[in-house]
Amino acid sequence: MTAGPEYKLEERQTPADLDPQQFRDIGYQLVEDIAMLLESIRKRPLAPGETVSDVRNALRAEESLPRNGTDAGQLLSEVTELLLDHSLLNGHPRYFGYISGSPAPLGILADMLASAVNPNVGAWILSPMASEIESQALRWIAELVGFPEGGGGVLVSGGNVANMLGFWAARTATASWDLRRSGMKSDAGRTMRAYGSKSMHTWIEKAADLSGLGSESVRWVDTDSDGRLNISVLQEQVESDLAAGDLPFLVIGTGGSVSTGAVDPLPALRELCDNFGMWFHVDGAYGAFAAAANEASADLKGLALADSLALDPHKWLYTPLEAGCTLVRDPKALMETFSYHPEYYHFDEEANNYFEHGLQNSRGFRALKVWLVLKHIGREGYVRMMSEDIELARRFYEIAEDHPELEAFTHSLSISTYRFVPRDLAERTGQQQVSGYLDQLNREIQGRMEKGGQAFVSNAVLNDTYVLRMCIVNFRTTLEDVVALADITTDLGRQADGEMRPKELIW
Repeated sequence: MTAGPEYKLEERQTPADLDPQQFRDIGYQLVEDIAMLLESIRKRPLAPGETVSDVRNALRAEESLPRNGTDAGQLLSEVTELLLDHSLLNGHPRYFGYISGSPAPLGILADMLASAVNPNVGAWILSPMASEIESQALRWIAELVGFPEGGGGVLVSGGNVANMLGFWAARTATASWDLRRSGMKSDAGRTMRAYGSKSMHTWIEKAADLSGLGSESVRWVDTDSDGRLNISVLQEQVESDLAAGDLPFLVIGTGGSVSTGAVDPLPALRELCDNFGMWFHVDGAYGAFAAAANEASADLKGLALADSLALDPHKWLYTPLEAGCTLVRDPKALMETFSYHPEYYHFDEEANNYFEHGLQNSRGFRALKVWLVLKHIGREGYVRMMSEDIELARRFYEIAEDHPELEAFTHSLSISTYRFVPRDLAERTGQQQVSGYLDQLNREIQGRMEKGGQAFVSNAVLNDTYVLRMCIVNFRTTLEDVVALADITTDLGRQADGEMRPKELIW
């Protein structure tokens, strides 16, 4: 038998540990580097404009796992440089793309503190203070958006999971048989049906798939001219499914669609659900927090009527990723959906043991950053910042509307959609060839903008038209940035049009 290495277990020294002074030194340097990033973020390129190969080469992605370790200070310095030089910075004031909020600095520090304590916020006994902080953060979120007191909730990774928890709670609550024990096999063989607008986020397909219903169980309901779910069409579909022997169990209202920020008529959806005995869920991952803003419509405030609500603090609460949230009106709804008690669990049932409220047993302390920024900013601070974001998006819509080379399409919440149209094509946008070219041109503008690092937008497709989409959930964005986006779009549009225009469209 070959002798193994000689371990000195009495005075154990491991390669994972750092002595306190070394930790201070490299920690102070990291904080300084992050502070420099925040100080210089406006002057930095928003995106590196690199290919996949460029990034992999910078990382030396083909290297094997090192046999021996690397000095911690050197390693942290190297990876800081890699991340700062090769990342898209969604905290940049001209990031108008997918809905990721600019991370509040206190939230950045919160993640460091949460990792240091490292509680497992699955059971109260493993995380007493962390569990209570999460409970308080959930109550504050509910209070901020006007959701009723006395409900339940849990923090999760993001909008997909937050919505899925509402979906699964609805499935359990409305099934006419013991679904958790028997699965999807009802005695009557009824197909469960979920309903939402055609502008609803695709999380619903994942939820239906993973729940055993299948994506064909989802009914995609037509929208009106403003992208809102059509109530009369929904009612006709529910009645038709009931007549066919199906089990309509869930209606999903959207509180701020991804493409345009459209808000469904939530109070009317509540009434319809009551009439048919259905669960009412609101996907407010993006827009729910705006229910606290001065501009909030009665439809958006109708999210308070939901049986379950999904929202994302890492969007309009400006917390670092990841932080999603599910709220439920009935405090027992999540436990009745997810709670099991194996013999090796002996936890205090009077406390909140969050493993019973969702999918995870082991759970990180994501609540700390949410709780800290809520307490740091306060209700009035959030109302002010969200209202400013909405106003800035509205101002951009007005700029595009008045601009001779931009066409404005929609504005809702903090999202505006638009496109670049060369002046000599403005009167011919209805022609098929011109319309197809404008789609190609605006795709090219979006791509060039991403590579140039001056600004970042995403896109939407409205009535088969490809448009550019700008969204503001960023406390660093100013009116100067909004004006600049119009100029950047126009400059790139003129350049691309000069290079791409088909001969038959040159006059």
